[in-house]
Amino acid sequence: MKREIKTTNDGSKTLFINDLNENYHSHHGALQEAEHVFIKNGLNQLNDCEINILELGFGTGLNVLVTINEYLKTDKNHVINYFSLEKYPINESEINDLAYFEHFDNPEFKNIYQKIHQAEWGKSTEIISGFNLKKIECDFFDLKTKDLPKINLVYFDCFGARVQPDLWEKPLFEMVSDKMSVNGLLTTYSSKGSVRRILQELNFKVEKKQGPPGKREMINAIKMEDPENIESQEVKASL
Repeated sequence: MKREIKTTNDGSKTLFINDLNENYHSHHGALQEAEHVFIKNGLNQLNDCEINILELGFGTGLNVLVTINEYLKTDKNHVINYFSLEKYPINESEINDLAYFEHFDNPEFKNIYQKIHQAEWGKSTEIISGFNLKKIECDFFDLKTKDLPKINLVYFDCFGARVQPDLWEKPLFEMVSDKMSVNGLLTTYSSKGSVRRILQELNFKVEKKQGPPGKREMINAIKMEDPENIESQEVKASL
């Protein structure tokens, strides 16, 4: 599919797919959207000593970069293992033209940005101390075959339901849920009623949050304990 570079309202760039009439990020601001949906309403909600992040999908690598930026603001006494799925990796020319590192004050970010994109697919790479990235080139529906640790944070960043409706239906959310730990958080820019209902059916506690610039609402969803497991544990405790 033919893609072109476009500049969004916050000055950061995104990719636009002509055939689908679809942007990789919000035209209101690619960087603003990533920071609002996946950092403010994602990473910053966790305080685990080891955070396993699953991203669908890697796209331009912007979500990885903003996650590293936030990690560097902490005392770095925890580890982040970041797993990102992508079926159609972008090319070197697009990587160079996007140049997201220019939006960060840290002079090391150009090197970090390059290291993210040069990391070998299918292999875990330490991007900085305490932050490990594994990019996985596959269809999202191959997730069930992937050997991952229990995930406690999901960045659900698929293309919109208008162009890829199957990515916003129950089968994929079931696969994602199966990879998550109890109390794990799923965050997404979507606020579709059908998505909220699917997540509730899968025993998630769903909360509507204020959306990023240009979008009224978004979703946070916390995976709850399976009621059958709770009942089984209560029976065992009573014996």
